[in-house]
Amino acid sequence: MPEKDILEMLWTAQEVAHGAGKILAASRGGGFGVRTKGGATNLVTEVDMASERYITRRIREEFPQHGIVAEEGGGDVRQNQAFVWYVDPLDGTTNYTHDYPFFCVSLALYHEDRPLLGVVLDPVRDEMFSAASGWGSFLNGRRIRASSVDTLEKALLVTGFPYDIRHHPENNLDYFKAFLFRSQALRRDGSAALNLCYVACGRFDGMWEMRLKPWDTAAGRLIVEEALGKVTTMQGAPFALRSDSILASNGHLHGALLAGIASAKEGASPRA
Repeated sequence: MPEKDILEMLWTAQEVAHGAGKILAASRGGGFGVRTKGGATNLVTEVDMASERYITRRIREEFPQHGIVAEEGGGDVRQNQAFVWYVDPLDGTTNYTHDYPFFCVSLALYHEDRPLLGVVLDPVRDEMFSAASGWGSFLNGRRIRASSVDTLEKALLVTGFPYDIRHHPENNLDYFKAFLFRSQALRRDGSAALNLCYVACGRFDGMWEMRLKPWDTAAGRLIVEEALGKVTTMQGAPFALRSDSILASNGHLHGALLAGIASAKEGASPRA
């Protein structure tokens, strides 16, 4: 695909993300309906739905031949569609319902399962993270790079917990405990897409999470990689959209993070 076409699509994706961000900003603070989906801790709001309707409508107008995979089911992918958008209209819904200011809009375009572009907009801070394959990663137009931290003792890490934490034996608590002792500090703030972007720009040095969906990681994965970070599964395998876990780092820490995950899995002492 010509580079000009990719950059034009990236510009359109940023415009669409800004439009969705205005929808989120306009309804902050309450007054919207909330329901659960698939468990008491997995929420969806009227704002999620309104944002998704806006995004999918704009994508269909601009790119009628492209497929769409959207979190709330508003997309569609027909057979043999090579170009597919992955849409998270509001990543961090629980934060949003409590007016905790850490949530975003995430859009990514893939061609035959290869990432072409990604954008993540934080409407609270007006921060637009973006990347196009081969062009690098940017924050509000300024090029960003992953950090140079090379030891866990100096690393600020971040993770998240799956919605079924109350019922699933793989609940991330063992890894959380292990890295709480091994890292400088550890955060959990409720938006995988923004966490990946924070790895890309050096605010975090590493991130891991399990049982995410493609729309959670599609944009952030590319933004990390184009910022010279590294993304694999938590077992070190190549990351794919439907992988059951993700490990993202600045690259320097990746081996140490994989070793920590392996030892925690085996029940080793968190101080080992």
